[in-house]
Amino acid sequence: MALLPILSFPDPRLRTIAKPVEQVNDEIRQLAADMFETMYAASGIGLAATQVDRHIQLIVMDLSETKDQPLVFINPQVTPLTDETQPYEEGCLSVPQIYDKVERPSRVKIEALN
Repeated sequence: MALLPILSFPDPRLRTIAKPVEQVNDEIRQLAADMFETMYAASGIGLAATQVDRHIQLIVMDLSETKDQPLVFINPQVTPLTDETQPYEEGCLSVPQIYDKVERPSRVKIEALN
């Protein structure tokens, strides 16, 4: 596994539209593993492939306190299940040490390859 450099805002590459993953192969699996290593080393809970300069629809997350529940989402589609929203304090590894409350739907459905 390898630590990957994380792009920092205002790097224009962060605005690149990610393409769908067409085939899950060893290269995609290795990228996901490297992204987890990078995310954990940066004390993050989520990382998108675009943040490591790979412009494909791949996200890794681990919301657990013990960092032992890794999730991989490939080609994710997020659908709100309610009009209700809740504020969540969020940060971003591409905008270090900046946190703010963001309104998000209270419930969502996520469809993705994993």
